[in-house]
Amino acid sequence: MSNYEEQYSMNIQYDPIDKIYVVTVPELPGCHTHGKTYEEAVRQGQDAIASWLADAKAAGEAIPPPRVLTR
Repeated sequence: MSNYEEQYSMNIQYDPIDKIYVVTVPELPGCHTHGKTYEEAVRQGQDAIASWLADAKAAGEAIPPPRVLTR
């Protein structure tokens, strides 16, 4: 994964019903995944970001920039 890919935000929330951590990447529409542990969810989120970007590049679609924290 390149540094650019690591700049995307991941929202990670615990789902007590399914007992999983759900990952959403706000900048990339439809980019969601989950993991049984927090650590697995982070890895799955990173994989989902890489896959989303690769698919968008292959399809010639525009890629949204990562959000940047401004102070």
